[in-house]
Amino acid sequence: MAFSVGRGLAGALLVFLALAGGAAARPFTDAAGRTVELPEKINRVLAAGPPASVLLYSLAPDRMAGWVSAPAPAALPYLEPRTRTLPAFGRLTGRGGTANVEAVLAAKPDLIVDSGSLGPTYASLADRVQAQTGIPYILLDGAFSTMPETYRQLGAALGRQEDADALAAYAQALTDAVAKAVGSLPESQRPRVYYARGPRGLETGFAGSINTELLEAAGARNVAQDGGGRLGTVSPEQVLAWNPEVIVTLDPTFAATARTDPIWKDVKAVQTGRIYLAPLQPFPWFDAPPGVNRLIGLRWLAGLLHPDLFPEPMSDVVRAFYRRFYHVELDAEEAAAILSSSPAR
Repeated sequence: MAFSVGRGLAGALLVFLALAGGAAARPFTDAAGRTVELPEKINRVLAAGPPASVLLYSLAPDRMAGWVSAPAPAALPYLEPRTRTLPAFGRLTGRGGTANVEAVLAAKPDLIVDSGSLGPTYASLADRVQAQTGIPYILLDGAFSTMPETYRQLGAALGRQEDADALAAYAQALTDAVAKAVGSLPESQRPRVYYARGPRGLETGFAGSINTELLEAAGARNVAQDGGGRLGTVSPEQVLAWNPEVIVTLDPTFAATARTDPIWKDVKAVQTGRIYLAPLQPFPWFDAPPGVNRLIGLRWLAGLLHPDLFPEPMSDVVRAFYRRFYHVELDAEEAAAILSSSPAR
């Protein structure tokens, strides 16, 4: 990223822009405890990374200045029409940042939003980008457990409190219902699950990783323990030693080939056909990004692992969720099509 403006000059720029615009400002305290001066009216918002992009789309698609990366063609039918052709500006946060100051300024946003880690690195990045562009930049918590509060905070920032409260209530009700259903399950009834990333399935998220938060929440046991909550690559021998009962993946290539691959043939999940390919459109249900898109993934995975505890047809859940969070109306056939790719048979 080409962020090189000095803090002093940037601060002067921020003051100049505020005075020149003559717009009233209001203080807002973000999830990292930073106090940011926001304009009274926010019309254009830029997401700093993929989780924030999904969060912003779900609450205020009409306020989006653009995407972090352009949606895949397969995702377009599941997005609100006006957002399908928005430009992509790249990412400001995380590894492999692709946006630069020129692109950010060209977007003319009133606000930049990030959702994810609240650690010092990300707070420092937010301060730096804000100082160098003169654009307010807020950090929101990306943890799965804090989604309702994250919605409420974004609603307060954008002046969309009623809409945000409705999404927060839905998110809370969904997560509470799953937690109540699986909460009393003994350890022996919680399937041992492996999260297979990539076309070879040999990258995974160890217990404690933001990428595998859904496993425990859905009433499963993550077989990848003692990895310090990181993403990492493992060997086929390690997977066989874990011998998971269920495999979850986002990669269609892996899901299609694992059943016949000699490397995987002795794994219990492969032998019993319990390889679950998470739906991917318009945003993957399990991870990538680890954002609010995982809400529907929680209900999906919990229902697959414990079908007796979740009698409501999943197609009904999908249609309600896509209506509320993705702003599209699905008929029963469309909902079934999304779900049909889930179990890799």
